[in-house]
Amino acid sequence: MKKTNPLGIHWLVLSKTWDAEGARHAIREARRIGYDFIETPPTPPEADITRITRDALAEAGLAATVCLGLSADQDLTSPDPEIRARGEAFLMEAVDTCARIGGFMVSGITYSAFQKYLAPCTAEGRATSVEAIRRVAERAQPHGIEIGLEVVNRYETNLLNTAEQALAFCRDTGMENVKIHLDSYHMNIEETDIGRAIRNAGDRIGFFHIGDSNRGYLGAGNIDFNPYFRALCEAGYAGPVSFESFSSTMIDQPLLGILAIWRDTWEDGQDLAEHSFEVMRALVKSGDEAHRRALG
Repeated sequence: MKKTNPLGIHWLVLSKTWDAEGARHAIREARRIGYDFIETPPTPPEADITRITRDALAEAGLAATVCLGLSADQDLTSPDPEIRARGEAFLMEAVDTCARIGGFMVSGITYSAFQKYLAPCTAEGRATSVEAIRRVAERAQPHGIEIGLEVVNRYETNLLNTAEQALAFCRDTGMENVKIHLDSYHMNIEETDIGRAIRNAGDRIGFFHIGDSNRGYLGAGNIDFNPYFRALCEAGYAGPVSFESFSSTMIDQPLLGILAIWRDTWEDGQDLAEHSFEVMRALVKSGDEAHRRALG
């Protein structure tokens, strides 16, 4: 029988900054609301904030991931070897930080730059990304850490826009701890058949982001989340589900511009986090129940 999915939240819903005060506040609030884990930003492994994060997580009894997006000068698909080397080193550091805080995954746009491209990814660019992710996954494996490939829309990468593309990429790395990270916000833009995409990805799914079409409150946009959660059940997915949302009240440049968040999609992160937890819990339960009844 499928276990209940652990529920998480992105740190930028609960805190504008990830300093000592911001980290402790976000972790404390996530635990108070009932979340099982929090997505944290990449911080230098030896930095004080990494130690503070580790201690706050341990005190709260909260699990964690490290979430990130590579910048243009860290692009694993770049023809410039120095740029690729910077990106790989950054991912290696993120793995070390994840291990230090007791996290279970490094995920996000880990395979290319988090930006709009003006041309398709080349075969050579894809190949260098696959090779780099393989090496990063090898670094992560002894720590029990998975590497997630977040499938995002065409305006944020030119490499992995569909679950099918991510599945092929995962297989090409040859590493079992490289997983597909799906996101309802992006799937709503790119996939032709949500259920089929999720079912085909199957046991390579390692993380699922839930977010509505307007980046605001769940249910305030135009996405029907029920097909997503029914398909996740059909795929046997019992992994983490996390709420991600962005508002100009909480983020600054360059993230503001990359995400094209030009208005306040919400103002009260605490209220948003509480609302999202209840919606997610209901969706997981209704998806499980629908799947159980369909099986008879």
